[in-house]
Amino acid sequence: MTPQPAEQQWIEAFMRYLQGERQLSSHTLQHYGRDLQRLSEQLELLQLGSWSALTEKKLRQAIAMLHGNGLSGRSLHRLLSATRTFYRFLNREGWMDSNPALAVQAPKAGRRLPSTLDPEQMQQLLSPPNDQPITRRDFAMMELIYSSGLRVSELVELELQALDLSDATLRVTGKGRKTRVLPIGRLAIQALQHWLPIRQLWNRRGAAALFISQRGTPLTTRAVELRLAYWGEYMGTQGRVYPHRLRHSFASHMLESSQDLRAVQELLGHTDISTTQIYTHLDFQHLMQVYEQAHPRARRKPRD
Repeated sequence: MTPQPAEQQWIEAFMRYLQGERQLSSHTLQHYGRDLQRLSEQLELLQLGSWSALTEKKLRQAIAMLHGNGLSGRSLHRLLSATRTFYRFLNREGWMDSNPALAVQAPKAGRRLPSTLDPEQMQQLLSPPNDQPITRRDFAMMELIYSSGLRVSELVELELQALDLSDATLRVTGKGRKTRVLPIGRLAIQALQHWLPIRQLWNRRGAAALFISQRGTPLTTRAVELRLAYWGEYMGTQGRVYPHRLRHSFASHMLESSQDLRAVQELLGHTDISTTQIYTHLDFQHLMQVYEQAHPRARRKPRD
């Protein structure tokens, strides 16, 4: 058992554990830190000054107050998950012998279906309007996200050596530092082949990243988000275009065509298949729309 630090240093020790042993991404670490900070502030309002004094009853009160202040069920579910993980760490280190979050449940949240683009919208979005260098880069990014179902964090961490264009595959490191090999579609390969000569010209600093800026520096997730939002508006795409929307579209189109949920789970890098099952709801939603439009006894809007 490691020496016990002062209680105010428990979160710092926990964050070092998540980064060092769990090897979580900086994005996930920020979520953990923000959720625990939010709970800490709520506990102060309940005049509870220490993590060791937290009880299941007090935690329920804090969750109820946060929910009453407008925090969604989805956000509370994530906060409770972070709290359980935090106390499991404290238990492991021998600094606490209980976990007050184990029996506490977040209010049920309505299941929010991911936003997708249909194949025709994707085709329109992925039609480059010009052959400018930055256009080549941006459309190579979009093609690759849609072709292989990448997370934006996986995209910006991709290195050139992860590509094998001759074999039409790429090696991706996802959540939990787990590696998976993914196929690359024909059009994505063409887009990458158009981008790579530009990358060579821009790469004056010897960056390993596959996608870089004109200054030769690796792109950030925020930069990718801004570029996709720009192209979505420029191309007249319905709704905002963002990296995860392309990933959702990939999953939805793959499932609709293959009906193979397990394969889609593997491609997306989901640990739990229940995470992937949300895309079956999208398909069912489409079936209901077809049914209501086509079946003579289906619900119809009354005529004026």
